[in-house]
Amino acid sequence: MSFLYDVPGPVTRRRIRIATAVTALAILALLGFAAWQLNQHDQLDAERWTPFLDVDIISYLLVGLRGTVLAAGVVAVMAFPLGVLLAVARTSEHAALRVPAVVFIELFRTVPVLLLIFVMLFALPRYGFNPSVLWKLVIPLTVANAAAIAEIVRAGIVTLPRGQSEAGLSLGLRRAQVVRRIVLPQALRNVTPSLVSQVVSLLKDTSLGYVVAFTEMLYRAQVLTSYNRLLIQTYVVVTLVYLLVNGSISWFAAWLRKRLDTPADVAVAEVPAVLPVMSR
Repeated sequence: MSFLYDVPGPVTRRRIRIATAVTALAILALLGFAAWQLNQHDQLDAERWTPFLDVDIISYLLVGLRGTVLAAGVVAVMAFPLGVLLAVARTSEHAALRVPAVVFIELFRTVPVLLLIFVMLFALPRYGFNPSVLWKLVIPLTVANAAAIAEIVRAGIVTLPRGQSEAGLSLGLRRAQVVRRIVLPQALRNVTPSLVSQVVSLLKDTSLGYVVAFTEMLYRAQVLTSYNRLLIQTYVVVTLVYLLVNGSISWFAAWLRKRLDTPADVAVAEVPAVLPVMSR
């Protein structure tokens, strides 16, 4: 069951499978052509790849990975609560809460993150606001991801049946209590896989840290290529690291989505077609 989109029918699922197979074949062909080109220019020689088995280079790149995880963790801790508050404010009946939330969300959903980083790097220091390198990356990512998370949570809120809120109000709960105790727990449960998927985008966005010279994976790769002159090999290794980390998170999101969907499906499947007549 999906709360954010309609479940595709048999014809659509067949078309999706065909499109997936064609896309996979095209990607394999492209990778094969790339490998052939690299081999033609001696880029697959063993001596160009063995340096990445060196402990010092591995440790050097792991420091960049630690910086990436640190930045992503700080942004997640700040952006998720802010996004939930913005979603609640946007769905509020009070214009004093709703209008500022709408302006914030729409503004930071449309402005590129790179532009926000440039503002932190060049504009704000002129007015006396010059935080550390970490915060020059974290603050723009936080506001951008909070806006995206707010829309995800809002989608979970508006898809809930109105009867959920009406039942809470009929019991004498205040609207704030209904939102906190009834609406938000269900909405967050429904959109949890989408929130986990947002972490993938967040980790990719941390690669913009090279703009402010923050020590993350891409910045470390730039410095390493100036030392070992192995441009292609270095970025291939860094790409594989990103694929491993983001692939693990995507797999967890898919597993979580399946796990959240299973209980409802099983419950429906276990309902008997005809209820047995109870004997007195």
